[in-house]
Amino acid sequence: MLLGYDLGSSSVKVTLIKSQTGEIVASATYPKQEMSMISKRPGWAEQKPEDWWTNIKNATQELLLKSRPPKDKIKAIGISYQMHGLVLIDKNQNVLRPSIIWCDSRAVGIGKKAFHDLGGEFCLSHYLNSPGNFTASKLKWVKDNEPELFDQVYKAMLPGDYVAMKMSGEINTTTSGLSEGIFWDFKSKSIADKLLDYYGIDNNILPKIVDTFSVQGQLSASAALELGLQEGTKISYRAGDQPNNAFSLNVLNPGEVAATAGTSGVVYGIVETPAYDPLSRVNTFVHVNHTKKAARYGVLLCVNGTGILNNWLQKTIVDGASYEEMNEMAMQAPIGGDGLSFIPFGNGAERIMENNDIGARICGLNFNRHNQSHILRAGQEGIVFALNYGFNIMKEMGMELNTIRAGYANMFLSPLFREAFTNITSVNVELYNTDGAQGAARGAGVGAGIYANYEEAFRGLKAIETIEPSPPLLGAYEDAYEKWLENLT
Repeated sequence: MLLGYDLGSSSVKVTLIKSQTGEIVASATYPKQEMSMISKRPGWAEQKPEDWWTNIKNATQELLLKSRPPKDKIKAIGISYQMHGLVLIDKNQNVLRPSIIWCDSRAVGIGKKAFHDLGGEFCLSHYLNSPGNFTASKLKWVKDNEPELFDQVYKAMLPGDYVAMKMSGEINTTTSGLSEGIFWDFKSKSIADKLLDYYGIDNNILPKIVDTFSVQGQLSASAALELGLQEGTKISYRAGDQPNNAFSLNVLNPGEVAATAGTSGVVYGIVETPAYDPLSRVNTFVHVNHTKKAARYGVLLCVNGTGILNNWLQKTIVDGASYEEMNEMAMQAPIGGDGLSFIPFGNGAERIMENNDIGARICGLNFNRHNQSHILRAGQEGIVFALNYGFNIMKEMGMELNTIRAGYANMFLSPLFREAFTNITSVNVELYNTDGAQGAARGAGVGAGIYANYEEAFRGLKAIETIEPSPPLLGAYEDAYEKWLENLT
């Protein structure tokens, strides 16, 4: 059996699968309500890594109570994690401050200045991105604003590196992880020393590099006791949530595309030649299966205000109705929400908007015509339209986007969301009964050598539904999108 963890910003999910078939033995999610974020100032978002570990323990205990597997039958552990976060530890592996997580936008100005000073052409050709609001720039923010704390830093890590350290006591990272933090130089195929030198940061602050699919450590005695697992269990896979989501859908080769719509909305496509958007509105990272012989890069489009908008609508507009009830209510309104548009950028700086924080707004609201159903529909359509806005940027980069694979989860559970997404992008959407925790478990099997290849790892993965564009609806969605664009500008 294989165990996969998916550390999100809302919750931790853990799944146990049978290695021979991919069949789920048990799953658990913790906490049951969304994890809180610390936001001391507008645009700030932090979480305590210690809380992640507590939630991991609680989720594991719940899973073990459900399935009661023999400990020695769990052969390997895989980890998926929220990307771009910054975790700082001292020499005793103690956390020095809350993690500055992916949607925190405090470092936008730092990244913009680095992009200007180092030169846009240099940054894009070497890093495939602007330093922007990524992890390296967040680290520079700590250096500038919390110098006494920075002096205590032994290692700067990503959230998944922290989880692996808690499990094994080993401190390491991956090339894919370094690229997501803009710590990787694609030209020199090494640490981004010029950026770190510009920031005045020694590259020794970064962990040693291990392969994404490899035995990166073993469960320590203390962690095994805390989790209720067996000491020595291999930790053999680690990836950011979006590369891992693509992996979970068997998206590994050029031209293949994955999507997800959880806390953030993402479209992630694979290319074999380094590609970048001149304005860094979409971003390119090293994909999980990248090798020297077979280069693989992931081009990522992200909309921050996705699931968090749906959660806001639940709390604010419908007084706690279930998401299923919200979906049914939204379908009662016509396409385009009878002239109502929702600009969904209310979760900090958005990359597709050139790292500007333009905020969220409802446009065209009429007290005599609009009700809850119109607002709910406009919210879902607004997310889809924002994704389509970024989708078109990916097309401008030369990417062909014809079929997208997505997990049957989160906002893809909504018939309206699926309909809008398929018709406004004019692509087929294949839905699979998988998720990030299952992907992490399969990845652990590859890394531990339990699977001889990727084909074995995805034995049993099948599409459960394919949604195609509906010609009668295309015009109505295009009109609604054009109205949304008018309100965007």
